Amino acid sequence: MTLLVIISAWAMSVEVAKSAAIGAFISILPNAIFALFAFRYSGASKNELVVRSFSQGAKLRLVLAVILFVVAFKFLHAIPEAVFAAFAVTTVSYWLAMFRQQKR
Repeated sequence: MTLLVIISAWAMSVEVAKSAAIGAFISILPNAIFALFAFRYSGASKNELVVRSFSQGAKLRLVLAVILFVVAFKFLHAIPEAVFAAFAVTTVSYWLAMFRQQKR
């Protein structure tokens, strides 16, 4: 993420870099909240709590992402292309990291 923001600032403008940072943040924060919910409980005896917590985390992740996009565009006046590009790059990097871990 840091590299993406630095390259954006150097190649384009500070405003694009800020928008890229916002987009990356919109990807990172909801996923971090989801991880807290998803891994709050463990063990076979807490099976129902695990499922309920996972579901709540997924719902909260979606709602939080929508709210953050609204805030980014309505109040922070972020550049949509930079926000969505950084969001996509950050999200895809999670997926690639997961696939890489599975191959080990």
